Amino acid sequence: MSALGSPAQKPSQAFTARQEGILDAAEVCFVRGGFHRTTMQDIAREASMSSPNIYRYFVSKEVILVSMAERERRRAMERIARFEEAGDKRASLMNIIAYYHLKITRESAILRVELWSEATRNREIEAILREHHEEGSKWFIGTLAALATSPDCDPVALYGAISSLLKGIIVCKAAYPDFDTGPFLAQVHALLDAGLAGRLSVESRREPTDP
Repeated sequence: MSALGSPAQKPSQAFTARQEGILDAAEVCFVRGGFHRTTMQDIAREASMSSPNIYRYFVSKEVILVSMAERERRRAMERIARFEEAGDKRASLMNIIAYYHLKITRESAILRVELWSEATRNREIEAILREHHEEGSKWFIGTLAALATSPDCDPVALYGAISSLLKGIIVCKAAYPDFDTGPFLAQVHALLDAGLAGRLSVESRREPTDP
């Protein structure tokens, strides 16, 4: 069994301060050198600790990646809960889109693209990203269904169209330092209004894309 698949080595429900520091260091290293080229020694140096010591906390890069995903999942759930406390689903939806796409830093966009790329070579990483994609899709589709203003609204197709646009924003932010996401906000609003009212074009009716 691989390190990623060993139950004893899966991420715990809470991270210590030292583990949090290692995860932060790993993100820096993955952005700077890529997941594939980064070594555990690189991460240890970035975290200001000895190479042997890092294995007390994470046994491999793959386990670090799982833990990063688990940490982000927890943070995402907390953000969604905070946004939804106001009771405005449209505002919650736009806040999530803004946080993860429109206001995302270039470093975070590079990390996202790097992990997408690594998923094409690593089945375990692909499975991690697919799981998170499915969780996110479920929330988005449920929220869109609740916001629909017409029985002709197709939440699945609408999410597919929005998802394609948002993924494009991430790629452009990673590739172009001065990329301006402002014009995309108007497109997102227009697409939402049309889709929720059941006016989504035939060309836009497609299944949500995989990560």
